[in-house]
Amino acid sequence: MHRFGSVALIGRPNSGKSTLLNQLVGEKVAIVTDKPQTTRTGIMGIVTKPDWQMLIYDAPGIHKPKDRLGKNMMDGVFSVLDRADVIYYITDASRLYGSEEARVLQVIKSTDKPVFLLINKIDLISKDALLPIIASYSDKRDFARVFPISALTGENVPELMEETVGYFEEGPPLYDEDDMTDQPERIMIAEFIREKAINATRDEVPYAVAVYVEQMQLRRDDLMDIHAVIVVEQQGQKGILIGKQGSMIKEIGIKAREDIEALLGVKVNLKLFVQVRGNWRNNPVHLKNYGV
Repeated sequence: MHRFGSVALIGRPNSGKSTLLNQLVGEKVAIVTDKPQTTRTGIMGIVTKPDWQMLIYDAPGIHKPKDRLGKNMMDGVFSVLDRADVIYYITDASRLYGSEEARVLQVIKSTDKPVFLLINKIDLISKDALLPIIASYSDKRDFARVFPISALTGENVPELMEETVGYFEEGPPLYDEDDMTDQPERIMIAEFIREKAINATRDEVPYAVAVYVEQMQLRRDDLMDIHAVIVVEQQGQKGILIGKQGSMIKEIGIKAREDIEALLGVKVNLKLFVQVRGNWRNNPVHLKNYGV
C-alpha cells in the first residue's frame, strides 16, 4: 500500500518553519534568516519514500498585517491550511507562551484536521524544562500528537515523519522521486539572493527588500549569466545594500552565487542591481511582479 498526503507548517515568525522544511526535504528549498516574516509565500517541499509521498507547505509566519504585503502573507497561511491533511504547529521552546502563540491558536481554532504540536529548538533548553512547556500548550488545545524536535539538528524528525504518514490515505505519488519542490528556478534564485541581502543588512532593510530575476541566459554549457534586481523602498536602504565602494552588494553576490550554482549545477556570472520603488509593499502591481 502506498500513502500520499500533505502537511502545513504554521507558527509565529521565527519559530523554525523553514529550517524544518529543509530538514524534512533533506535539501535547501526555503531560505532561512533570523528576521521575522522572511517567508512570504507558501513554499512546497516534497519527500518521497518507497511507500509514501509527503507534500510540505511552509506558510508565512502568523502575524497581524500592517500593509498589503502582510495581508497577502496571511491569505497564504489560510490557503496552506486548506490544502493540508495534517497541520504542524511549530513553537519555539526557548520562548515563553505569549500573544503571538495565542494568535496562532486562534487561527487553527476551528480546524478539524489533526494538529501536531512541535516543540522546536529543544537543543537550546534542558530536558527538565520540556514537560512544563508541553503542559502550557496542552492546556490550550487537544493535539493529535506532541513532538519535541530540533529542526536544526534533525532530532526526532524521522520519527515525526513516520508518525505523520499514518494519518495519510492510500494514494499514488503526484511527483517524481527526484522532485524536491515545485518552485521554479527563477523564484528560488530570487529567494537565495533575498536571503543573503536580509542576512547582510541591518534591521531597517530586510522587510523592505524584494528580488526578481530579470535575465537568465546560458552562455555555454557550464556557465550561465543571471541578472537580478533587488528592490527597496528608500534611497537610504539602497545605499546600505550597495555599501561603501560596492562592498555590500559584492558580498551578497558572492554568497548567493554559491547557493545558485549548487541549484543549477553550472558556474554562474551573477550581476545584481538595486532599484528604489517607494511603498511597493502596498502596491498590488509591484506585489504581483515580485511574486508576493
